Amino acid sequence: MKTNKLIIIILSLNLLLISCDDELNLSNPNSQTAGNFWLNQDHAIEGTNAIYNSLLIDGYYMRMTPALSDGRGDDFTADSPWPDLGQVANFTILPTSGPVQWMWSAYYQCVFRSNQVLGNVPNIQMDQALKDRCLGQAYFLRGLSYFNLVTNFQKVPLILTVPATSKDRYPATASEEAIWNQIISDFQNAQKLLPVSYGNVTGPDKGQLGRATKGAATGFLGKTYLYNKQWELAGIEFKKIIEGAELNIYSLQSSFKNNFSPLSDNNSESLFEVQFGTPDQLGGTIKNYGGDPNSAWMQVSSVGHTYAQDGYGYSDFLPTRWIYDEFKKELTVDGKLDPRLLTTIASYEPSENSTTVYAGVPWPHSTTAIYPRKYTHDGFGLATESQGSVELSDINYRLMRYSDVLLMYAEALNEQNLTANAYNYIQQVRNRAKLPDLSTVKPNMTQEQMRDQIAHERALELSVEGIRIHDLVRWGWFYNDTKLAELKQRDADFNSWIPGKEYLPIPQSELDVNPNLERNSAN
Repeated sequence: MKTNKLIIIILSLNLLLISCDDELNLSNPNSQTAGNFWLNQDHAIEGTNAIYNSLLIDGYYMRMTPALSDGRGDDFTADSPWPDLGQVANFTILPTSGPVQWMWSAYYQCVFRSNQVLGNVPNIQMDQALKDRCLGQAYFLRGLSYFNLVTNFQKVPLILTVPATSKDRYPATASEEAIWNQIISDFQNAQKLLPVSYGNVTGPDKGQLGRATKGAATGFLGKTYLYNKQWELAGIEFKKIIEGAELNIYSLQSSFKNNFSPLSDNNSESLFEVQFGTPDQLGGTIKNYGGDPNSAWMQVSSVGHTYAQDGYGYSDFLPTRWIYDEFKKELTVDGKLDPRLLTTIASYEPSENSTTVYAGVPWPHSTTAIYPRKYTHDGFGLATESQGSVELSDINYRLMRYSDVLLMYAEALNEQNLTANAYNYIQQVRNRAKLPDLSTVKPNMTQEQMRDQIAHERALELSVEGIRIHDLVRWGWFYNDTKLAELKQRDADFNSWIPGKEYLPIPQSELDVNPNLERNSAN
């Protein structure tokens, strides 16, 4: 349920779009500029809130970051008349792609706004605890944006301050090592400054949901170490969440379906999620695609309508037959299908009493057809995907769930040759799905066998959550002949992959204006 505790993002901070070196220096007494802003506590809060606004636009979590990530996985394939979506999915996208450029711009917009907070808030006289929370959120959101930049674009400029001169507007490409080190630093700083929750803080942010917390920073710090194969450090961070005295506040939802419901946002399994709501819930008359923000912006997601099945949405993507079959490999302890199947995929399953869509409409497709269900409104008693309109989803986008932490911790243990210890954390996730005890059905696995098992478990638990492509890249599957052959068998899109194309290309529009920007392996 959406309540007034959710952050309503401040959309009217024009100064957050203003260059610091405008050629025409005219003063408008009715507008805010960097010169008459950043003066008090209210400005610090408004500036911090404005960073979150970047997460809501089309290039970020409104649509393109989920869509262009899911489309590149072996569990999802494009089925869209929009050429860019298909070309991203089959690794042939050109650097002139609009959606790719939108992602790049959204990430750097978030970086720019974070840098404004980090550069200005320390000088404001205000409550120290509130100041720390503002700075902690800026560190977290900058770290998150650089995490998305390096995992999607491989190597990018590292910008840590607001540009002060024209020369600063043409930053050079940084090394991958420098970017990863900065991400670690940002999440470490966020971890130190952020509260466990906002329930007991004092200030205008008291009780607000959707803000970054110490748990979110810890989870992403662990994930960053994991992506860099720093297994022991990753395990230390994940253990803080699973068993630590301060952060052991998360738990698996009893129903997997709750994690993608508009009725159970910000639940006990979520470490961090992006807040969306309908105009009826949060107001707004203009779609939040991008451009100059204003107070009339909505706070809606387009993911549901983009993924929803024929007759209810665009159906721009379809699950692969491989992931559908993967769900059916292992029955539950009571002989049923894995319950995550029908939350992730809409399919005709009479044996599971699943023969309808949306508000009880008899299955309208071929009985062999499969569609995405996760992040759509199918299954929640609603008759349409977007209240009879288009692209009006109120389902929050979950960036990290506790089940992911458990599986990442199991992976970190396995990579430290503690394979036997990994079973327990995997089984916690399997127990919710009512799957048999892994230590009984597959005892004494080797490290390599456990790697494959974890890849299988992650596919079923985290399919269609923008994670799979990044798992494939960090595991090195594109450059392993056996694994690459498996990917090609699962999803024909991989047949057109060539080395380097697992990343998105640096946008041509950026290369054209910045002589210091290097092409990446996908250009």
